Amino acid sequence: MRVDHLVRLILVAPLLFVASACGQEQKEPSTRRTEFQVGEFKAFVIEPLWVPRSQLRRWVWYAPTLGKGLPGAAEKWMFEQFYRGGIAVAGVDVGESFGSPRGRQGFQQLYEELTNRQGYHPQPVLLARSRGGLMLYSWAVEHPRAVAGIAGIYPVCNLASYPGVRRAAGAYGLTAEELQEQLSKHNPIDRLAPLAKAGVPILHIHGDMDTVVPLDANSAELAKRYRTFGGPVELEIVAGQGHNMWEGWFRSQRLTDFIIARAQGKSFPLASKSQSEPRANDGK
Repeated sequence: MRVDHLVRLILVAPLLFVASACGQEQKEPSTRRTEFQVGEFKAFVIEPLWVPRSQLRRWVWYAPTLGKGLPGAAEKWMFEQFYRGGIAVAGVDVGESFGSPRGRQGFQQLYEELTNRQGYHPQPVLLARSRGGLMLYSWAVEHPRAVAGIAGIYPVCNLASYPGVRRAAGAYGLTAEELQEQLSKHNPIDRLAPLAKAGVPILHIHGDMDTVVPLDANSAELAKRYRTFGGPVELEIVAGQGHNMWEGWFRSQRLTDFIIARAQGKSFPLASKSQSEPRANDGK
């Protein structure tokens, strides 16, 4: 009886330990935020302290960065997963550029600063939220070999859809008529071929009730065109969600896993076209 009791104790104890460990919240990883100038723009990088500065450091490039507001508290959970994976987060505030040449120049200055002078990997993963899509895609299509992957949370991919040619024209230093004539030279959905040729994987999550950045004119159109070029893309369409602060956008485990895998130089299997049709999301 004593032996039988001892065996049960040995078997149960590890389970109790695992249950206890799972019930504990992980401590927030220690990080260092550094702010600096790149040309006329303010930039930042947040790095996990446990990663030695002597090694080539992996990073995620977030946009939009606007003053002290973005990135914000909503991204906290996702960013902590990056830090635990040894991945830094960086961004540059180029204002409301809408992907303009001036904004793209600021993005290139950040890229050169981090990769040439601060020891960061030459292929970051781009994380585009909302209008950050115009900023990051406009840079990425001109530097496809410098991109490990692109992740999007209801990203803007189509200037004509948002903010519209008339509103965007000022950022480009053009009249609305001039920008309309040159739209194919600047609009991300018209410039995808280099990314597809480089095999850059793309994963977007977007709601089918988004009236600010409509799904059909942005992520869905991008996915359709990218597939015609043979590019790897997955689009998760979340039923019943719009352009909002729903927690599910920022706690998407699949999107987070994709970003971490690509930032670490690992492959990540994307869903086929049939698997990325609209589907309900239970909020997990």
